[in-house]
Amino acid sequence: MARKGHLLLLLMAHDHDHSGHHHGVSADADRGKLTIALSLIVGFMLVEVVVGALAHSLALLSDAAHMLTDAGALALSLVAIKLAARPAKGAMTYGFKRVEILSAQFNGATLLVLGLVIIVEGIARLIDPPAVEGTVVLVVAIVGIFVNLAATYTLSKANRQSMNIEGSFQHLVTDLAAFVFTAIAGAVIIATDFREADGIASLIIAAIMLRAAYGLLRDSGRVFLEAAPKGLEPEAIGRMMIDEPGVVEVHDLHVWEVTSGFPALSAHVLVSEQSDCHEVRRALDAGLHERFGIDHVTLQVDHQHAEPLLQIEPST
Repeated sequence: MARKGHLLLLLMAHDHDHSGHHHGVSADADRGKLTIALSLIVGFMLVEVVVGALAHSLALLSDAAHMLTDAGALALSLVAIKLAARPAKGAMTYGFKRVEILSAQFNGATLLVLGLVIIVEGIARLIDPPAVEGTVVLVVAIVGIFVNLAATYTLSKANRQSMNIEGSFQHLVTDLAAFVFTAIAGAVIIATDFREADGIASLIIAAIMLRAAYGLLRDSGRVFLEAAPKGLEPEAIGRMMIDEPGVVEVHDLHVWEVTSGFPALSAHVLVSEQSDCHEVRRALDAGLHERFGIDHVTLQVDHQHAEPLLQIEPST
C-alpha cells in the first residue's frame, strides 16, 4: 500500500510540473529581467518624487506614485515567481502556482485605485491650477521616458504569457505613456503658460491606468472564476471528444486554467460496450494535447450498457 501511495504522489508531481526544466530556466530568466527593471524604476522614482514636489507638478508626482506601484508590482512578481516554483505538497496539491494570478489581480487593483485618486486630484487642479515649473517637468519627463523605455524593453523579453509578468509589464507601459504626456504638458506650459495642461495630462494618465487595470482584473477574474481559458472553446472540445470512434456520450465537461499557460480538463466519457475504454482514453488524451494543448486531463471513462446492471422490482 505504501508503494502504491508513493506512486500516486510521483504521478501528481509529474502532472503538475508539466512544463519541466524549460519552465525553471524561463523563471530564472524572468527573475533577472524583473530585477533589472525594478532597479531602474526605484532609482528614478526617488529622483522624481523630489523634483515633482519642488516643481509643484501633479503629473510628475502622479508618475512617481505610479512608479511606486510599479516597484511594488515588480517586487511582488519576483516573490510570486519564487512561490510558484515550489512543488506540490500537503494540502497545496497544485503548489503555489496560482500566486501568479493573485499578483496580477493585485497589480490591477492598485492601478484601479491609483487611477481613481489621480482623476479626483486632476479635476481639482483643472479647477484651481497651481503654478508649475514647465522646464523642470519637461526635463524630468524626458529622462523618465528613456528610463522606462529601458525597463519596458527589458521586461518585454520575459515570458508575457504569464499573467504575473504581464501585470508588471502593464504597469511599466502605462508609466511610459504617463511620461510622454507629462513631457507634452511641460512643453505646453513652457510655450503658452497654460497651467491646466498638467491636470489634463494627469487625467489622460489616469485613463490609461484604468484601461490597464480593467484588462488585468478581467483576465485574473476569469482564472479565479474557473472560466475556460481564452482560445479554448468547451463546445469545440466537446465535439472533438464525441467524434472520437467509440465515444457515445461526454458530460460533466469542465475546462479551466490553474495558472497562466496551465489549462486543465475533466470529463465523464461513456463508450460503447465493444470499445476498449483504455484505448479511447489514450486517443482522447492525444487529441486534446495535439489540437488544444491541454496536457492536464482527468477522464472518467466507462462503458455504456444497453440494459441497467441492476433492476429493482416495485413492491406490490
